[in-house]
Amino acid sequence: MLTLVALAFFAAEPRLVAYYPEWAVYDRKFHVADIPADRLTHVVYAFTKIEAGEVRTVDDYAARERFYPGDKEDKDFLRGNLRQLQKLKARHKHLKTLFAVGGWTLSSPFSDVAATDAGREKFARSAVAFLTRYGFDGVDLDWEYPVSGGLATNKTRKEDRANYTLLLATLRKHLDAQGKKDGKHYLLTIAAPAGPATRANLEFEALLRHLDWFHLMSYDFHGGWSTRTHFNAPLHPIKDDPVPQNKDLTVAAAVRAYKTAGVPSDKIVMGVPFVGRGWSGAKGGNGLFAKPVGPLPRGTWEPGVYDYKDLAKNYIPKLRRHWHAEAKVPWLHDPTTGLMISYDDAESLRHKAAFAREEKLGGVMIWEITADDTDSTLLKAIHQGLTPRP
Repeated sequence: MLTLVALAFFAAEPRLVAYYPEWAVYDRKFHVADIPADRLTHVVYAFTKIEAGEVRTVDDYAARERFYPGDKEDKDFLRGNLRQLQKLKARHKHLKTLFAVGGWTLSSPFSDVAATDAGREKFARSAVAFLTRYGFDGVDLDWEYPVSGGLATNKTRKEDRANYTLLLATLRKHLDAQGKKDGKHYLLTIAAPAGPATRANLEFEALLRHLDWFHLMSYDFHGGWSTRTHFNAPLHPIKDDPVPQNKDLTVAAAVRAYKTAGVPSDKIVMGVPFVGRGWSGAKGGNGLFAKPVGPLPRGTWEPGVYDYKDLAKNYIPKLRRHWHAEAKVPWLHDPTTGLMISYDDAESLRHKAAFAREEKLGGVMIWEITADDTDSTLLKAIHQGLTPRP
């Protein structure tokens, strides 16, 4: 097994970050204790919500009430995921934990919270209170997205761009004040958009004064919303892509855009997906660039989305695997049914991790850790890619 020392060349503070979804304790049967923390530097707990302008848990049972061995019946005794995260850190002294606020379905309250001094202060104070109460090391804001680009039902305003910076500045102020009391530095990060339209709504120069780093969501470039099959997270553009604009929808393009915007390499933590995306009715050829027909395929937990462990068990052994030499990612295709699935595997993730190393980025972020197989095949591949060849 590789050690954190082996990654020390990679950044001043080597980072291998994994998001852990709160709901994993249910159908996924993946608990905090199952997180392979010996191979990670940071775990981000996803998600918390904004309610009445303050940070709250989403699922109280999963977060604070579920019984695990050693828990007490006392109603004031913390149980659930939040206690399990504390125990995980006690077993792995190097590990840092953050909690994520928002996410795709919980971002609507951000615009109102960020719009006024009073709203920003109330939110920041509640976030710091949540952090200290449950023993976290930092906060990760996942506003999807300021100004535009998220759910159609989200409340947004054109002032979100500037207000997001003000919200982060206020949060940084309160985190630093608490850190001064506690004798430590509390982390502040964001889940950062990779697409050209959504990243245009960030004030990069100003954000750099407040953030420790950016979790670049360099995936979901294509999916069930796309009119043609394509790759979930291509590393590089494809010369014969039938849609020329797709050259900007790659991992490398997103990284380049952040650097061009002035973000130092070591503040970019490049995201990789442990889930794939699929389409139905992509018949003809090898399924790539096809116009899919019919509803999205079943997926693992939702239509068109597949955990890697599901793919490894039920699809990779049965379907033909293709590899794209330019994009550096694989896909699966069934020419009979037209099922096409874009995903990342050990080979593609070694390429991506090596790219992050060559670009001197701040590390790699995973969405999300429960989708890996029981052998941690994908996580191990990232380690291999991050390690320089002798």
